[in-house]
Amino acid sequence: MRLAGKVAIVTGGGSGFGEGIAAKFVAEGARVLIADRDAAGGERVAAALGANARSLRMDVAVAADVKTMVEAAHELFGGLHILVNNAGVSHLPQAMEEVGEDDFDRILAINVKAIYLAAKEVVPRFKAQKSGVILNIASTAGVSPRPRLSWYNASKGWVITATRAMAVELAPFGVRVVALNPVAGETPLLKTFLGEDTPEMRAKFLATIPIGRFSSPADLGNAACFLCSDEASMITGVAMEVDGGRCI
Repeated sequence: MRLAGKVAIVTGGGSGFGEGIAAKFVAEGARVLIADRDAAGGERVAAALGANARSLRMDVAVAADVKTMVEAAHELFGGLHILVNNAGVSHLPQAMEEVGEDDFDRILAINVKAIYLAAKEVVPRFKAQKSGVILNIASTAGVSPRPRLSWYNASKGWVITATRAMAVELAPFGVRVVALNPVAGETPLLKTFLGEDTPEMRAKFLATIPIGRFSSPADLGNAACFLCSDEASMITGVAMEVDGGRCI
């Protein structure tokens, strides 16, 4: 029960890593608002997790939706202690000059702007209560970029730098900001990263991970639980790899 009494928001919690984080948080005593554009996915996860989880259909790139999300956490659970910025997208592997402008704008809106919008709503509340944790889900792509995913790589590099900058600014207010860098995992985004999900493509990618497997939603849930718990009260500004050694 490391998160007993805590209230958390997990964006993109209706599948993949977000689902794993939400499940671990509830198991450790937190009450969780699952915020996702996929209403059916969010409702499915919330129903599976029981009374301590609720879902909200919203778009992390829309300011009004983000405001509603934060207000909903307070109305449903009476406060907010943890924000997990997990929602993210990528583009298909291709030459950087071939990525369409619409895809580029979508990546920046969801991977970058969403963190800014959430900070505008959450940071004043965390400052006022002199506590809070913001966890940003970045990627090994921001540390060790892969060819043909240039704009996705760049967006995750931004997330890592933003995490460090936010941590330095907010530490005097008792607010911690941390990040996780997962390697590709068994999530709906895997096919996007690989270009095509075939045994051959999986084998080629797995050969770059020393531990020899993809990351799982449970892996991210376990790491997120630690970083967001009071056990990590002296840890801020880190971007921790959960990658089976890929970035070594």
